[in-house]
Amino acid sequence: MACKLGHKHSMNLPRHRGLQDVRTRLETAAQAAGRKASEITLIAVSKTFGAETILPVLQAGQMAFGENRVQEAAGKWPALRSSAAGLELHLIGPLQSNKAADAVRLFDAIHTIDRPRIAQTVAAEMAKQARQLQLFIQVNTGDEKQKAGVSVGSADSFIAECRNKYGLHISGLMCIPPINEAPDQHFALLAHIARRNDLTNLSMGMSGDFETAIKHGATHVRVGSAIFGTREGQPH
Repeated sequence: MACKLGHKHSMNLPRHRGLQDVRTRLETAAQAAGRKASEITLIAVSKTFGAETILPVLQAGQMAFGENRVQEAAGKWPALRSSAAGLELHLIGPLQSNKAADAVRLFDAIHTIDRPRIAQTVAAEMAKQARQLQLFIQVNTGDEKQKAGVSVGSADSFIAECRNKYGLHISGLMCIPPINEAPDQHFALLAHIARRNDLTNLSMGMSGDFETAIKHGATHVRVGSAIFGTREGQPH
């Protein structure tokens, strides 16, 4: 498993300002929520950034990274992770069934299981490759038509289907709240669905709202721009 905050890796290594700021915010939010920072995995979202930008963050002790696209990750991470024992790579973007084999081979966790075909294909690939990934079901808490994720009303039955029909060990749930709504209600809803299905992990919270997510029990926060900054034309 990846180091949660990477403290033991950061000694005598260059400090990365964005990463250090996020770690401080995470620790403060955890303390305010009466939680331990070590219970929360910080995922540095490195999508669209090249190895030259990722390397200083990796050298500063960050060991969990998130990518949106399988093909992009395949082009940069094999070389990076060859010199970083213990690194965890998380797929946090939508997964197409024709990319499942590559995803299972490359990633350690998939946060976007959201339909039967993906569940079935990932289960088959994990068996074929003898790999066990950490799996999250994405829930569309705002029931937005344009957004991936199982609907709130179908979440319980889909969790049961993944477990009973496809034999998947589901680690937790993931959500991305609507951008025009306060995230609190969506984080609270995801936590409620997780509790009634005996799931302990919650992947929720990004650069602008991960402190709120921690208050609602987030175990994995996905932070990109607050660590890496933004590219021209790229949203925060």
